[in-house]
Amino acid sequence: MLITKMIVMLKVAVIIAATFSFNYVSAQMPDDDKVLIVYLSRTNNTKAIAEIIHGYVGGRLVAIELEKPYPQDYKATVDQVARENETGYLPKLKTKIDSIQNYEIVFIGFPTWGMQLPPPMKSFLTEYNLGEKTVVPFNTNAGYGVGTSIETVKSLCPKCSVLEAFSTEGGIERDGKYLVIKDERRKDAEVEVKQWLKKLKLLK
Repeated sequence: MLITKMIVMLKVAVIIAATFSFNYVSAQMPDDDKVLIVYLSRTNNTKAIAEIIHGYVGGRLVAIELEKPYPQDYKATVDQVARENETGYLPKLKTKIDSIQNYEIVFIGFPTWGMQLPPPMKSFLTEYNLGEKTVVPFNTNAGYGVGTSIETVKSLCPKCSVLEAFSTEGGIERDGKYLVIKDERRKDAEVEVKQWLKKLKLLK
């Protein structure tokens, strides 16, 4: 009889523990209408990562566009971005996001430009007050890493909870390598993104 009671108590304990664990994980994942994925992408590599994230977490997917786009010429764009970083100029956004206060989690995606956060993303974080939202950065780069991008994100939304960023190698426009996150490379990226989201407890 004692052994039977102990087995029953153990089963109850396991059920309670499982229920608690399930509720805890679920609490980390808001409804689709509470998730915003904003990204800047010149060669569509950051866009590819944004689409992968969207496939896993849902939400609203928004591309950052400028009122006056950067030149098609790579060197001209590099020179313009360097001037903007030097002077602190923030390009005006064509993209408008309504009711941003309704979102709880904001994914922000960007390439590394000059080892810094691109000016258009600085414009977004300056124009929109993210308050105390959870911000989740993701990045593509030419192999040189994120530079000071994450520090800049944190400084522009000081009240936000900024989670661990995702970063992966994308194209190298300077060398004529544009969209590389495709085919087999995209499949690998999907695995990487899934592992990252799982670690952050943001995977459905």
